[in-house]
Amino acid sequence: MQTARNLAPDTRGAINVLERERITLRDDVMYEVCRQLAPYRVDEKPITAQTVIYDDLSIDSLAVMDIVVELEDRFDVAIPINTVAEIRTVKELADAILALARK
Repeated sequence: MQTARNLAPDTRGAINVLERERITLRDDVMYEVCRQLAPYRVDEKPITAQTVIYDDLSIDSLAVMDIVVELEDRFDVAIPINTVAEIRTVKELADAILALARK
């Protein structure tokens, strides 16, 4: 005799695929953000999620806007200017891109 449990579709595989895609997208976004910011490192310090863009890097607002435009093109998103103004860290920039990429 089959129970309802036996008849339910196995969604674990689909969830695992979605989770892997989410992780891959996050990794891609973080990699690209760090790659774009790398020329602005100070003293060859690594860029991490906690890097404060204007404090820890040698970068000005025009360069940040150029990078934002590059990232928008790369991930096919449009980050509102008021959101850009509130971004302080690499993680916040990556999170803004991810939030828009998932819509």
